[in-house]
Amino acid sequence: QLQLVESGGGLVQPGGSLRLSCVASGFTLDNYAIGWFRQAPGKEREGVSCISSVGGRTKYANSVLGRFTTSRDNANNTVFLQMSSLKAEDTAVYYCAAATRGLFRLCVLSGDPEVWGQGILVTVSS
Repeated sequence: QLQLVESGGGLVQPGGSLRLSCVASGFTLDNYAIGWFRQAPGKEREGVSCISSVGGRTKYANSVLGRFTTSRDNANNTVFLQMSSLKAEDTAVYYCAAATRGLFRLCVLSGDPEVWGQGILVTVSS
């Protein structure tokens, strides 16, 4: 069974930092483009970041560019999202996702990956 499990979420003050981790089980991430989506209450899901399977090419949503960094550790089957300078509008459930086909395989953030984590809540509030 293919699974992605996120960790590292929680409450952080505006301007603070947080690092999310996502561990894959049941498959290896080597051949997958992987990244993060988020969904805030009452809003549509948004593609946040992606890192390609080959070359480690990254893509970010304009809303997080310069503040968020995604990286991957294939040896440990893990992907990370380092978030800094957090704002209240970053509050959302964050989902890890992986793709071997379709637009997200090319790190197009509007794509629809075939493997999803269960999501983890990040709350930015004072």
